[in-house]
Amino acid sequence: MVKDYVEAFSAFMMDFISFIPPGLSICIALSFIEGGKYFKPFRHEFFGTMLMIGATFSAGKWIGKESLRMAWTSHGLGVIAADYLGGGPHVNPAVTMSMWCLGKVSYTEAFVRVAAQLGGGLISFPLYHAISNAMDLEPFGGPEFNIPDDTKHATEAFLSEYVATMLLMFTIYILNWEMNFGTYHYLIKQSLTAIAIRSLIEGFPTAGPAMNPMLATAWDVFGVGSTFEYPSDFQHYFVYWIAPWMAAITASMLYVIYAGGTVFGVKLPIGPFKKQSPSAQTTKTTAKKTN
Repeated sequence: MVKDYVEAFSAFMMDFISFIPPGLSICIALSFIEGGKYFKPFRHEFFGTMLMIGATFSAGKWIGKESLRMAWTSHGLGVIAADYLGGGPHVNPAVTMSMWCLGKVSYTEAFVRVAAQLGGGLISFPLYHAISNAMDLEPFGGPEFNIPDDTKHATEAFLSEYVATMLLMFTIYILNWEMNFGTYHYLIKQSLTAIAIRSLIEGFPTAGPAMNPMLATAWDVFGVGSTFEYPSDFQHYFVYWIAPWMAAITASMLYVIYAGGTVFGVKLPIGPFKKQSPSAQTTKTTAKKTN
């Protein structure tokens, strides 16, 4: 009898494991690093990513399929809702790279955030695909491109992702740190962010675009052939991880040259060109006198 129970339990576990995306357990385990110190940002990133994918990828698929205006509106509302309900997560490893570069988060927190983003993405695509099938809705797609025998197309895809991600970073810096829209600042800046993202999607179609390493890899794991395997071709990581991260670092350096600050804790020899506030100038003067 015991043997029968063990065999039944083994069969159950085999079926259960077959539905778990690869790497998900590791992503979740990382939430408890340093005694769960970063569990809150992990939670925000994990569920924020799920909200972001559901709210934005449904535009033009589940909502606004016959109307471009409705699709854009749905996408914009999705960006606002996902950010607000998710607690303001990055939901993008490229954004997290920039925040680490600028000293906004530590390396450990950045690592945990990226793990949470990937975990949320790995769950989201199969989850929403199941919902699509159950409700007879058009399934989500994802960023991808066909890799030919030569590397020309991959080069074009790399440049497309690089430029699109850099423009996305500049949008984030300007709307969050350089502009103030008063009472309705949050709604206005999130709406403008949504418009910028949608415009970049339309303007840089070569590689999707993803402008988000997590989206590209999570979709590839599930959607490209439905193999539940990570991409084995280096070109995927070259286009969807290296390009956005390089763009994030470049954008961070340019922003520091303009506004001041440090890059990975190092002060650049150029800048800042932005006019400093009186309080900041006083602080600098005091620091020089102290030294």
